[in-house]
Amino acid sequence: MELLTPQNFTDYELIDVGHFEKLERFGQYITIRPEPQAVWDKTLSNAEWEKLAHVKFISRSSSSGEWKKLKPMPDQWKISYPVVGNQETQICFRLGLTSFKHVGIFPEQASNWDYIFETIKAMSADSSPSGGGREGGPKVLNLFAYTGGASLAAKAAGADVTHVDSIKQVVSWSKENMDLSNLTNIRWVVEDALKFVKREEKRGNKYNGIILDPPAFGHGPSGEKWKLEDNINEMIKGVLNLLDDKEHFLILNAYSLGFSSLIIENLLKEKAGKNLHVGELYLQATKGSKLPLGVFGRFRNFL
Repeated sequence: MELLTPQNFTDYELIDVGHFEKLERFGQYITIRPEPQAVWDKTLSNAEWEKLAHVKFISRSSSSGEWKKLKPMPDQWKISYPVVGNQETQICFRLGLTSFKHVGIFPEQASNWDYIFETIKAMSADSSPSGGGREGGPKVLNLFAYTGGASLAAKAAGADVTHVDSIKQVVSWSKENMDLSNLTNIRWVVEDALKFVKREEKRGNKYNGIILDPPAFGHGPSGEKWKLEDNINEMIKGVLNLLDDKEHFLILNAYSLGFSSLIIENLLKEKAGKNLHVGELYLQATKGSKLPLGVFGRFRNFL
């Protein structure tokens, strides 16, 4: 099992984590947010946290709350990430204080953004008819795509990207990030991910890369219900049917308490074979603790 954490994300820092909270720096602003997996003690004191932080999220229910500003800061700001450490390939994000404790980015996913970028570049270098019969950039499908970090990494590498999310406002946010990153022509789809996959199966469409980062719970635009343990097997069966036979990659992330990387292995091993890599994503706090942030499985095949 692999353990992966971002290596070159200078605009992000996990400063400390513990007692069900995390202290993070996004660009020049420092936030305090809830973190259900942080069951251990903090390294710094509460007073030190509040002295450092610009803003703290106060939960009002299991799914929402409000921000308390401790120092002056804007409600929206921008950060960037150099994909594979390349300062010439920056993907950019507009961050914001939402009522759901999120700010618009999952920084642990940067390890996957590097993998996506490098894989698509390798595919593009082998795009002759004898190397797979594909014309143009590799076709990539990003499901449960949120504000589009994976879509931006894929597009920056030269892919033909389809971005699917069920929330219209989040897709609009993703478009902002595309513009900030000086990218164009991502295909935006506001739809339930499972419905979209089933339609693509019927159409006979194929993709060279598929990325999934499903939530534990979710809702489609027409009230469709998503529950990870109930729906993931059906989703993976459909997704595997959409992969191009000759050259492809797939990334599956799952952030849910108690969800094991062995589950990911069991879902993907038949298709992936020896190419499958599974493990955990984590963030390394400056003050010493490692924060686990989900399990992943990924594989790729170039003929």
